[in-house]
Amino acid sequence: MKLKVFSYISLFLAIVLAGCDYDNYEPPKSTLTGKVVYNGQQVGVRTNAVRLELRQPGPEYPLWRTTPINVNVAQDGTFSAVLFDGNYKLTRVRGNGPWIDQTDTINVEVRGSSVVEVPVTPYFVIKNEQIQKGSNTIEATFNLQQVNTSRQLERVNLYVSSTNIVDATNQSVVAEKAASAIANLNQPVTLSINMSSLPAALAGKSYVFGRVGVKTVGIQELAYSAPVKIMLK
Repeated sequence: MKLKVFSYISLFLAIVLAGCDYDNYEPPKSTLTGKVVYNGQQVGVRTNAVRLELRQPGPEYPLWRTTPINVNVAQDGTFSAVLFDGNYKLTRVRGNGPWIDQTDTINVEVRGSSVVEVPVTPYFVIKNEQIQKGSNTIEATFNLQQVNTSRQLERVNLYVSSTNIVDATNQSVVAEKAASAIANLNQPVTLSINMSSLPAALAGKSYVFGRVGVKTVGIQELAYSAPVKIMLK
């Protein structure tokens, strides 16, 4: 009986000491910043929708440092994370983003302040976009470039919001054009929103923000242009 009690006490002390060991770890202080790019240009995405994963493998690290660290990508394609110094493996999450799935990993060394670019291959990108107020409309004109032909165009959208955080889930007004209405991808595409369709909360403002998104068939996320401030008055 004494031996059994001693075993229980030993196990309890081991657990307590292990907990103290975790508590004694210094908090992370180093910073990893980066951007998701195609041909060196940042790829716009929906806010809080796209993420990357970081792992720090190796038997020398506790479990809580080997599980994936989710890193959210901001709408302008940038990201940042506060980490411990060390070597990490960065991966793109499958099915999460307006680009082709890539299974390769990017080795990242974090020491104090580190920077990394994550290359992706979107299906479509938006180029030469111009979003402005017309006489009675908010108009967007842009070009589409098809980067990969394995999937086809579904639609393009013009989103308008009161803030510069604007996308499919952060908008007040939407104009849409289906792929069937776009005869030639080599020609500029236009979208417009009639000023009379703006809700009162937007119509009374001196400015709003607009952004164009392109949707690929079978891909959930859109690729976006940068938000543009549109003067209404």
